[in-house]
Amino acid sequence: MTQTRGPRIVLLGKQGSGKGTQGERLASQFGMRHLSTGEMFRDSAEVGIKAGLEAKAYMDRGELVPDDLVVKVVEERFQNPGEVEPGFVLDGFPRTSLQALELDRILGTNPLDLVIDLEVPTEVVVERMRARGRDDDTEESIRRRLALYDTETKPLVDFYRERSLLVPVDGLGTEDEVFDSIVDAIMARFAAS
Repeated sequence: MTQTRGPRIVLLGKQGSGKGTQGERLASQFGMRHLSTGEMFRDSAEVGIKAGLEAKAYMDRGELVPDDLVVKVVEERFQNPGEVEPGFVLDGFPRTSLQALELDRILGTNPLDLVIDLEVPTEVVVERMRARGRDDDTEESIRRRLALYDTETKPLVDFYRERSLLVPVDGLGTEDEVFDSIVDAIMARFAAS
């Protein structure tokens, strides 16, 4: 790798596909930041940033945070060079095509390197999420969130495929097997550049 900055990666995948777990492992492996939107909202709210407080209020009500607020929180976070220079893996953002375009704008001349799509069948993620045993993980609420994913986020697969950034990874298998597949995809991308 001849670049001086760390890899810039987006993790796509349905809820329950393992994005959070794999994002944390990737951050540790490559010495980069794991930036989940939920965590960014909570961090911003904790230090009293207006957009973060507003975003947290939506989350507390169980509602989706509007695009403009999500973008504000992400943009504020990315203004800190310490957050982006070591590289990052974004988990939960972008969630819509509008957010993807805003991410391009925020990153400017240092665009994304790779978008990993963790592919896991719907029935498997439903079972995984039900097994977590969280109060808000009823079958109805899980299926509602997955339907929303299909409507809002699945189009990003084509968006990033057209830009030659997308690498699909089979999200079935052990946590280690999936992680190894993701690392292989990252190493192959950088070996080619």
